[in-house]
Amino acid sequence: MTATIATATRVTHAALLGLGAYRPRRVVPNAEIVDQINSTDEWIKTRSGIEARRWAGDDETIVSMSTAASRDALKAAGIRADQVDAVVLATSSQMVLGPSAGAVVATELGMTDTAAFDVSAGCAGFCYALADAAALVRAGEAQYVLVIGVERLSDLLDPHDRTCAFIFADGAGAAIVGPSETEGIGPVAWGSDGSQTQAIKQDKDFQQYFAEVAAAEAVGETTVRPYIRMNGSAVFRWAVTYLEKACREALDRAGVSVEDLDAFVPHQANGRITDALIRTLGLPDTAAVARDIVETGNTSAASIPMAMEQLLRSGEAKPGDLALLLGFGAGLAYAGQVVKLPAI
Repeated sequence: MTATIATATRVTHAALLGLGAYRPRRVVPNAEIVDQINSTDEWIKTRSGIEARRWAGDDETIVSMSTAASRDALKAAGIRADQVDAVVLATSSQMVLGPSAGAVVATELGMTDTAAFDVSAGCAGFCYALADAAALVRAGEAQYVLVIGVERLSDLLDPHDRTCAFIFADGAGAAIVGPSETEGIGPVAWGSDGSQTQAIKQDKDFQQYFAEVAAAEAVGETTVRPYIRMNGSAVFRWAVTYLEKACREALDRAGVSVEDLDAFVPHQANGRITDALIRTLGLPDTAAVARDIVETGNTSAASIPMAMEQLLRSGEAKPGDLALLLGFGAGLAYAGQVVKLPAI
């Protein structure tokens, strides 16, 4: 006789229950980096909207920043660490192949025997992880999921690179996803375009780098370590021509219109991209728009939760407001969903 496999007990709705963020102590204004990249404060602000960014100190690691943000998210949600069934951590700057940062963070939070894994989807990482978490909750595979977006991109910056050194930054954001009586996380609209990999990438893989080191050492020379590089013009063109479709798909899948939105939280990539999306979508003047990039820079996978936290902390938006999230970047990849903003 063949046994019947049981099915997990599904739930109908999932929601963001609590949010937390960690911002590194060190504030780096434009004035501190302009000489190294032969630029000016005005040029940086005009090109990106950035006035300052946060760069992590030696003790502010991927794990420690994630843990701090997660503690705040747990507190805001009113959930204990031992109630969390899974941790999904999004990052592109974890500098080791293993163990997963998510597993270490789970242990730091006092979790035991908790599922944990990392997601690498560039600046869309948090929205990818959020989609995974919501699916886990709805499928009955987890009751509560901790979702983290975290980066230490300062580790990957060439300080003299005029295209990147002023943009990328560090930080962490975390959210608790759990069951809800009403829907709080709309269906995800996501995709990727691998033909655009040259737009944002590490300029050499480690296999190539190790070969260069060996060759250089043989003749008493040194070689340049890998850095992140970006073709800003290519990313901008892709963003302003392609992301309207992603936004409208997320709205359509959630069954809401742009006029219904209380807030818009795009990835904090560039102020001009945000402005272009606002115009293209016809976002109402009443909707709050996240502009965390001004003081925080581009924190890639950490960008969306940190921008949500700033919008809520400032009072421009409030828990329960209807918001469109949109992450996009290296891959090139994008992901977006309509959500009800959580507590902080």
